[in-house]
Amino acid sequence: MIGILLVNLGTPDAPTTPALRRYLREFLSDRRVVEIPPILWWPILNGPILLTRPARSARAYARVWMPEGSPLLVYSQRLAAGLQEIWDREEPGRVRVELAMRYGNPPVAKGLQRLWDEGCRKILVVPLYPQYAAATTASTFDAVARTLMGWREIPALRLVRDWHDHPLYIANLARSVRAHWQSTGEPERLLISFHGLPERCVALGDPYRAQCERTTTLLVEALGLAPERYLQTFQSRFGPAKWLQPYTDKTLEALGKAGVDRVDCLCPGFSADCLETLDEIAVEGRDTFLEAGGRDMHYIPALNDDPQWIADFARILAPHWQDWDR
Repeated sequence: MIGILLVNLGTPDAPTTPALRRYLREFLSDRRVVEIPPILWWPILNGPILLTRPARSARAYARVWMPEGSPLLVYSQRLAAGLQEIWDREEPGRVRVELAMRYGNPPVAKGLQRLWDEGCRKILVVPLYPQYAAATTASTFDAVARTLMGWREIPALRLVRDWHDHPLYIANLARSVRAHWQSTGEPERLLISFHGLPERCVALGDPYRAQCERTTTLLVEALGLAPERYLQTFQSRFGPAKWLQPYTDKTLEALGKAGVDRVDCLCPGFSADCLETLDEIAVEGRDTFLEAGGRDMHYIPALNDDPQWIADFARILAPHWQDWDR
C-alpha cells in the first residue's frame, strides 16, 4: 500500500494563551523559520515574544475559530478526506492518506507511524505549500528525516517539492476568482498577496519569490487582467528585518488614500484558510483599506475543500505515486 502524508504548517490546539505559547515556542524555535543564531534569538523568543505575543494571537484565533476547530486544521482534514474518498473509489485498497502538521497536532511523526502501521512501505510526502520555501517545504522534509532517524526499517520515500505553476492549480485559482466576481461584480484592483519572507532568504538562494511571481503571471494571464488591474504583494512580516516587498498592508493603505473604491484580495500561497487570511487580510487588511479612504474590500477564500479543487489536486499528485508499485 502507498501512503500519502499531507503536511500543513500547523495550528494551536485552542484559541487560548497557553496553547498559543506552546505552538509559538515550537514554531519559532525552528532554525528554518528563524535563521538568527540561537544564542541571540532564544533570549528574545523566551522573553518578550512568548510573554506578550501568545495572548494577542489567542484573541485573533478566537475571531476565526470554527465550531470544528482551527480553520487550517478543519480545511486540511476535509482535503485529506476528499482525496481518500477519490482514491478509494478509483484505486480501492491501494492508497492511505494521513494528515500531519509541521508544528502542533497531529505531528509528522504520528502521521508517518500511522501509515507504516497501515502497511504503507512507500510514502509520498506532500507539503501543502504551492510555492517552495526553505522555511516551509524544506522544514517539512527535515521533520520527516528526523522522525525516520529513529526507525530501524524505513519506507521508500518520494517528496513533492511544489506545484506553483501547475495548470490545474492555476485553473482552480482563476475559477475561484471568476466565481466570486460573478456574484459580486469586479473590483478596481485585484491584490494577490503571498506570505512574506525575509529578503536575506532570497539572496541566499530561496526560489520562493520567483515562484510567487510565476504563479501571479499565470493567474492574471488566465483571468485576462491588464497590468493596471492587479498588484502582487507580501504579507505577515515579522521583526525588524527587511522582508519581500511591496508589503500588503502598506499597499492597501496606499490604495485607499489614492481613491480606489474597491479591492479584492486573493492569497494563492495558502492551500487552506487560516489566521493569516481570515484575520490578517479579511479583517485587519479590510480595516486598513477602509480607514485609508477605500469603500469596500473583499477577501476571496482559499481553495480549501472545494470539490473541484480536491479532484484536480488528486490529478496533480497522481504522477508522483501512481506507477510506484507497478
